[in-house]
Amino acid sequence: MIIEMRTYLLKPGTVAAFEERFAEGLTARLQFSRLGGLWHSDVGTLNTVVHVWPYESFEDRERIGQEARKTGKWPPKTQEFIILQENKILLPAAFSPPLEERKLGNLYEIRSYTYQAGTMPTVLERFGKVMPERVKVSPLAGAWYSAIGSLNQFIHVWAYRDAAERDRLREEARKVKGWPPETREFMLKQENMLVVPAACSPLH
Repeated sequence: MIIEMRTYLLKPGTVAAFEERFAEGLTARLQFSRLGGLWHSDVGTLNTVVHVWPYESFEDRERIGQEARKTGKWPPKTQEFIILQENKILLPAAFSPPLEERKLGNLYEIRSYTYQAGTMPTVLERFGKVMPERVKVSPLAGAWYSAIGSLNQFIHVWAYRDAAERDRLREEARKVKGWPPETREFMLKQENMLVVPAACSPLH
């Protein structure tokens, strides 16, 4: 299983139009594979959209992409809105839940941690040990590490009902023994973004 994460920076004021056109083309795209999630930023770099797609393999991704383009309806006609595009191929951590249609929350937090080269196995092991207790506090939508794109990144996505619940549950999570796992000795950078699911997102 691989996860493709696509991040687009849009022109100000175009997020709603982007999501509308994305949804219009999605029906044709879903003939070939499912969408994992689609969000737009609420806190962080504004006018950003993030969409994730699960595939069985790189070969599966290439085949599906070719078939979808033949419909003439995918990719959606959103080029006029896009300033920058970024693409990453991620691998799911052993403790990552599957990407499937679920109602988890109205606000998602995407946390991206960059670590020293060669330390990812240790990072994943330490997160894996404490994750069963951490997810009792709030649901984990996904946990992945980068294989292509910006390397040595660990990305974990959490769902909350709203910002107030996020603040409350993050305080509660600090009471979980071993959370957050001690990985700062390897850490180079931390980033986070609060995002809101689009109407067509299967994770919402």
